Amino acid sequence: MRIPVIGLMVLCVAAAVPYARSQNNSRPTIANEQDFRRAMKELSNWGRWGADDELGAANLITPEKRKQALALAKEGVPISLAHDIAQEVTADAPFILERTLNDVTDSGTTDRYQYTGTYHGVVHSHMDAVDCHVMYEGKGYNGRAMEDIKAAGGCPKGNITAMKDGVVTRAILFDATRLPGKASPEGWLEPGTPVHREDLEALEKIEHVKVAPGDIILLYTGRWKRRAAKGPWSRETGFAGYHADVAYFLKERGVSFIGSDGPTDTMPSGFPAPIRIPLHQLALASMGISIFDNLDFERAVDHARQLNRYEFLFTAAPLRVALGTGSPLNPLAIF
Repeated sequence: MRIPVIGLMVLCVAAAVPYARSQNNSRPTIANEQDFRRAMKELSNWGRWGADDELGAANLITPEKRKQALALAKEGVPISLAHDIAQEVTADAPFILERTLNDVTDSGTTDRYQYTGTYHGVVHSHMDAVDCHVMYEGKGYNGRAMEDIKAAGGCPKGNITAMKDGVVTRAILFDATRLPGKASPEGWLEPGTPVHREDLEALEKIEHVKVAPGDIILLYTGRWKRRAAKGPWSRETGFAGYHADVAYFLKERGVSFIGSDGPTDTMPSGFPAPIRIPLHQLALASMGISIFDNLDFERAVDHARQLNRYEFLFTAAPLRVALGTGSPLNPLAIF
């Protein structure tokens, strides 16, 4: 089934569609498979920027938006938002980077990098290509068909090279440990803890920010802090992250990218196997919102707390891999 092209505001569609309601009985939510399938249709950005569009919601980052973001580098302090690349197999890193040192001579040496499997997953800091990495019923964003991907031996349109000029925009870092009742005494969200749409709205008030079109929103759950204290844990144990109902927030605010310090979706999500990562499908396949997974915000959140400022200039540039479904990278927060 092809997802219908929808470029209008969500409310124009939702008024005619029965749906589950959030607790305040005024807005749609995503509590079950039926809600999810409805949201895939009514939140769709297919065709919004043309049938051949490869950028998705990155189109909302205008030159003016970039200039406004550059003005946020007030202190001139850059902070890496990537975690060290896993080079040893652990519970959360079944695939690693193998680094082999070549011959060492009196004039120098070189080394060779090779992943033993995919960098996608729950440990490597990476960016997802918008069109092909995640699909829904055999289709990626803007209707890219799985048959075309197989025939091309990769992502023929909307692959990672579509973002070759990088991402430069305003980021808002949502510190979910500031939500009342969410965090453990040690300062992290336990695996499986969902962060809902209402939680993001609460964090806007707590942090004195307001998400605007073209922004990237980043979610801090304390994942790496917990890992440092307790050691790695497997995907089956779960991860704190965004609940699927955040999709409505993304569409209404015009968010261009999302990211988190885990695999982005709450795990387990509570949805059946075909849609076990619902926000990935809603963001990538329906709305064309690319995702940064497994970033590391420990230093950035400390700096934001010191400044009491949770907005900053965000920059990231993926590797230029033709037909690639994503890329490892090292994004920067510049305060």
